[in-house]
Amino acid sequence: MADAGPASFESSPSRAGRSDGDTDARPRAWAEIDLAAIAANTARLIDVAGNAEVMAVVKADAYGHGLVPVARTVREAGADWLGVALIEEALTLRSVGDSGRILAWLPTPGDQFAACVRGDIDIGISAEWMLSEAAAAGAAIGHRARVHLKIDTGLGRSGATPADWSGFVRSAIAAARRGEVEVVGIWTHLAYADSPDHPTITAQLEAFDSAVTIAARLGLDVQYRHVANSAATLKTPESHFDLVRPGIAIYGISPGPEVGTPASLGLRPAMSLGAKLVLVKRLPAGHGVSYAHQYVTQRETNVGLVPLGYADGIARIASNRAPVLVAGKVRPVAGRVCMDQFVVDIGDDEARAGDEVMLFGSGARGEPTAHDWALACDTIAYEIVTTVGPRVKRIYRG
Repeated sequence: MADAGPASFESSPSRAGRSDGDTDARPRAWAEIDLAAIAANTARLIDVAGNAEVMAVVKADAYGHGLVPVARTVREAGADWLGVALIEEALTLRSVGDSGRILAWLPTPGDQFAACVRGDIDIGISAEWMLSEAAAAGAAIGHRARVHLKIDTGLGRSGATPADWSGFVRSAIAAARRGEVEVVGIWTHLAYADSPDHPTITAQLEAFDSAVTIAARLGLDVQYRHVANSAATLKTPESHFDLVRPGIAIYGISPGPEVGTPASLGLRPAMSLGAKLVLVKRLPAGHGVSYAHQYVTQRETNVGLVPLGYADGIARIASNRAPVLVAGKVRPVAGRVCMDQFVVDIGDDEARAGDEVMLFGSGARGEPTAHDWALACDTIAYEIVTTVGPRVKRIYRG
């Protein structure tokens, strides 16, 4: 595997220099990001990938962990590629000095294809119009656009259908012969990778093999065949091909319960979300708490106010459900989550303004995990970490 180390960035500031918070003083609320954990997770996935190259997926601000600090960390840990959804994400990486391979796979009509070509950014191509715009950019600049053709093998989302695949490949071959594009990859995405025994996995891999064979018969041979996301990288080695694309596992979170726990997969959760109590006060029995009094105290009790709300990514569905660690115990949110704050019933335990509240983390200190929050909120851990908003200060360590 090629070493994409620190040289992939023109400059690589110290981790302290990358941190949004260089002191021990905690802000109102914070997301602490353990870069050493991200590096260790990347190394683990590189090991699992075997001979396949590794694309660390850093889309959506690195799943809420911070695009640039995470990109630098995974490059230093040996990731060959970075993967993003949006062209602007790829251009941001180029603007801070990343010179390694980057794939952006969700362009929109009229997007910055020319900037991609100038920036030597690979483009995921899922439709004829994307191919046409990439080819036009390559022709205008006089440099081939580097593209990866996507086949929809069963997810029903982006990519050419099997019925359209041959025509799609022929169009790409024609553009390549005109000197407008270089087709370097064929790829797809799995619908049930987080259920490793699901029959659709075999069916999709067979459909992918068929698409690659059809392309070869038409005269298109590619350097990179890629399918595997985090779950498939960890549990389906036959999906590794030439390149794997782990995302959520980079951040130490399991893709799902059928895949395993982070510990069983050799992963370390990287994000911890905390805040300071704003106040603690005594309420009598029978007192309503927060909007519409969806929580009513059963007895005289202490309640604490936590300065995080749905404007920060704490979904309203967390109301009366999601767990937090405060005053030494895990307790549910009491009442409705508001825009900027929520309440916790602390009972008779002692707490005061300024005390730490942990919403989630690795679980090593008894705090809930992102998976616990996902279960409470009827969602997935991906959403829990990715929606932590920009008002929450990121603090980097490791």
